[in-house]
Amino acid sequence: MRKLISVPRRLAVPVALGAGAVLLLAGPASAHVTVQPDSAAAGAADQAFAFRVPNESDTASTVKVDVYFPTDHPIASALVESVPGWTSEVKTTKLATPIQTDDGPVTEAVSEIVWTGGKIAPGEYQDFTVDFGQLPKDAKQLAFKTLQTYSDGSVVRWIDTPAGSGGTEPQHPAPTLNLTAAGANADSADAKGAAGATGGTQTAASSDTGDSSDTAARVLGGVGVVVGLGGVALGFLGWRRGGRGGQGAA
Repeated sequence: MRKLISVPRRLAVPVALGAGAVLLLAGPASAHVTVQPDSAAAGAADQAFAFRVPNESDTASTVKVDVYFPTDHPIASALVESVPGWTSEVKTTKLATPIQTDDGPVTEAVSEIVWTGGKIAPGEYQDFTVDFGQLPKDAKQLAFKTLQTYSDGSVVRWIDTPAGSGGTEPQHPAPTLNLTAAGANADSADAKGAAGATGGTQTAASSDTGDSSDTAARVLGGVGVVVGLGGVALGFLGWRRGGRGGQGAA
């Protein structure tokens, strides 16, 4: 019995250390470069999005962030919010087909934004906020391939295409913005209203059920009282009979 107990105890230490090591390795790997919020209405204009860049290195700092904008579904313009210690550069490209916007046709679109000069220390992250002029109307997703450069010269390429529903997530997915139909928000509001109405109906039904339950409970309670009184009466009669019988024996 002692041997059987001592073996698991000896194994518990390396198993625990191994599990801890796995958790330490899994923690940083789950921190991807993302765009937040990750969804917006197609064709929406003047909305701000943040590219969140975490530092996954234990020893080096992130010193450069290079975000590439999609060219198949271009974005006409972008305004970059200043980040202390960082310098931004917005690059554009000529379009073969002009973009039709609310302000008229646009012949150039944003192709790349580069942030340099600052540092993201190990264990920290930085948000780089950009205001988009107008989102495309003919796309469901926009992937912003990103290169993250560290102070030791290493580069992490966040360029993998995100997995579809039920698929395995790639190791270095590109930050992705999901575009919904222009009327999706209104439809959602209508759905919530319908849900609220349905909820009210369910509440009323529950109330009716509750009233029925109360009535049934009262009836059963009354029956119980009657039965109880009957039991008391029978007990009293039995006691009287017992008492008389006792006196006769005496």
